Amino acid sequence: MGERRQFSPQFKAERVLELISGAQTPAEVCRSHGIKPSLLLAWRKRLLEQAPKVFEREGDRDPAQARIADLERLVGRLTLELDVAKKASNLWQIPRLGSGIG
Repeated sequence: MGERRQFSPQFKAERVLELISGAQTPAEVCRSHGIKPSLLLAWRKRLLEQAPKVFEREGDRDPAQARIADLERLVGRLTLELDVAKKASNLWQIPRLGSGIG
């Protein structure tokens, strides 16, 4: 089996722009460049999701929003740790068969 092809960011952007501009249909873009439709659509989705970042300036980022994002990640991690600890404590509370019965 051959190695996976890797595409440059420039190549991906050009293919998605071809698609978005309507110059070619998705099938035509895929055929002419030898890529799968699902890959092209994934690139388009990613570009459209990240498009607003293109117009951000460094000073536009709100420090409060960054702090909120950090705290949300922390809450998620602590929730996961708590769930694991609860499951582990439940395992220790199960009576063992044959111990203390005599």
